[in-house]
Amino acid sequence: MGQTTDPQGSADPQGAEPTGGARLGFTAGQVVQEFGWGDDVDDDLRAAVEDVIGAELVDEDYDDVTDGVILWWRDGDGDLGDALVDVLTVLDDGGLIWLFTPKPGRPGHVGHSDIQEAATTAGLQTTSTMSIATDWSATRLGFRGRGR
Repeated sequence: MGQTTDPQGSADPQGAEPTGGARLGFTAGQVVQEFGWGDDVDDDLRAAVEDVIGAELVDEDYDDVTDGVILWWRDGDGDLGDALVDVLTVLDDGGLIWLFTPKPGRPGHVGHSDIQEAATTAGLQTTSTMSIATDWSATRLGFRGRGR
């Protein structure tokens, strides 16, 4: 059976994979901080994440440790590596980091090689990328393992 396109992030009745906000791995009760908000962000996706965590996203001025970060980023927003280093300062150990960038062909698209380079600079690595909304892709960033 097919999966629903419910922006709330729930699975369909047949038990298919979750959609929208639930696909990001956030759970109820987590504090998720949002960086890079703009008029072009996907409000349905934001609402879906808020439904999953059971609270509003906290903004860039939040000054406590968070369980996860969403960073909306467009080409021309500045230095992505610096932005990633900045978001790491608020993140609890093991917290989730999701980078949302415009899909290819959309204004502000950021190439995958640019994302990888910025992640490496920040001590992170890309772990997965998926289509998350009509105009946005989501890239999960994880901490790089330490070699000997």
